Amino acid sequence: MKPYKVAANMEWTSKCNARCVMCPQGSVENPKLMTRETFDAAMKRINADDLFRVVIAGYGEPTTHPLFMDFITEVGKHPVRFDLVTNGQELDEERLLHIDGKIDLMIISFSSIDPKTYESVHVNLDHERVKNNILLAQKTLKKTQLGISLTPLAKCLDTLPMTIRWLKSNGIHLLTMSPTLYDRGGEMTDQKLSTERLRKTIEEFELHSQEMDFIPSLSDSLQQMWKNKFICMPRNSDIFITSSGEYLYCYNDISHKNTIGHVIELSIRDTLTLREKMGPIDSLCKSCNMLNRYGPSELIKVAGKHLANKRKQHTCAS
Repeated sequence: MKPYKVAANMEWTSKCNARCVMCPQGSVENPKLMTRETFDAAMKRINADDLFRVVIAGYGEPTTHPLFMDFITEVGKHPVRFDLVTNGQELDEERLLHIDGKIDLMIISFSSIDPKTYESVHVNLDHERVKNNILLAQKTLKKTQLGISLTPLAKCLDTLPMTIRWLKSNGIHLLTMSPTLYDRGGEMTDQKLSTERLRKTIEEFELHSQEMDFIPSLSDSLQQMWKNKFICMPRNSDIFITSSGEYLYCYNDISHKNTIGHVIELSIRDTLTLREKMGPIDSLCKSCNMLNRYGPSELIKVAGKHLANKRKQHTCAS
C-alpha cells in the first residue's frame, strides 16, 4: 500500500501587513522571514510521494516577503501543486504576471464589498486598493485560477449577497468559505457561528466548501486515521512548515512552540511518522474547536460530498 499523502502549509513569513480580526496574528512570537537557505531546504523535502498540495500561507502575508518573486520562480519549476493565499493588498501587475502559471490557485481573502464591514474585519488594509487588485487579478491571470475566500463571520453575512453579486458581475465565480471559523488560541469564542449555519449559508449561495480541500482521497484519510495514535483529521491531514523551517505539531499552534523537527534535519515522511506516535497536547487541543470537528457522522457526510464533487468534476471533464 502506498503511504498516505497530506497537504502542506508553507509559511514564507510570519510577519503580516494586516491585523484581521479572525486571525490572532498578534500571538505569533518572534515573527520572521524565511531565509533562502531554509526555503531551499524545504523545497527539497517537498515531493509527490508525501504531498498532494502545498499552500503558501501560514500566519503572515507571503507577498510581502522580499524574496517573493524569487520564491515564486522556484515554485513554478516544482512538480507538486502549489497554491497561494493572500489578502490581496500587494498584488500589483508585476507580481500577478509573475505568478501566472506558476501557482495553480490563488485565493484572496475578502470579507465584504461594504467598506465599513471590510475595514472592521481586515484591519490595516485598504478596501479600495484590494478591490482594484481583485479586478486586476481577474483580468491578468490566464493560467492561474483565481478564487475568493469569503470570511465566515456573523458581521459579514448581512452584506454577503451584495459581495457575491459584485464578484460574479466581474467574472469571478470560484467563491469559497469554510464551514468552521477556526478558534485558534481561543480568541474567537464570541464570534463563532455554528457549522450548521455556515453550511446552510454555503449551500444557499452555492459556495465552494473549504472542508474538502485538504482531502486528497478517502484512502489517504482512512490511512491517516489508521496510522495516527491521535485521531484528529485537521491535524493529520496537514503538515505546517514555519517561516523558520520547523515542522509544527499542528497548524493551529499560533505561537509556533510545539515543533517536531527542522526541514534541514528531517524529511516530511519522517516527521509524519514521528507525529503518528504523538498524542494530544492539552495546551493546544483543549481550546481548539476543531478537536471533535469530525466524528463518525461528520466523516460520512464530508466523504459523501467529496465523492459527489469528484464525480461532478469527472463528468464535466468528460
